[in-house]
Amino acid sequence: MNLLLLMGDPNQAGGSMQSLVFMGAIFLVFYLFIIRPQTKKQKELQTKISGVKKGDKVVTTGGMLAIVTQVDEDSFLAEIDSNVKARFLKSAIVEVNPNKEPKK
Repeated sequence: MNLLLLMGDPNQAGGSMQSLVFMGAIFLVFYLFIIRPQTKKQKELQTKISGVKKGDKVVTTGGMLAIVTQVDEDSFLAEIDSNVKARFLKSAIVEVNPNKEPKK
């Protein structure tokens, strides 16, 4: 019985229009608060990754903190500790210069 009350009057004009507007509003909220900020953040990270240079501090996906010593096209050589170096793909970078204040 309660189900019939929730469905509303099937003869009511504009009921489908209201649900379309409601679905559009939900999509708009998702876009503005979830999709758009995430793509903006991803573009900023890609810009930072493409601009990595020798001496930059980076954080990798594995949580490694390292200083870049050499940059190649798709990878970089990083010093993890004194005289300990490892090669990583640029796609493994999560953050560039983690302790540096951003420029304003």
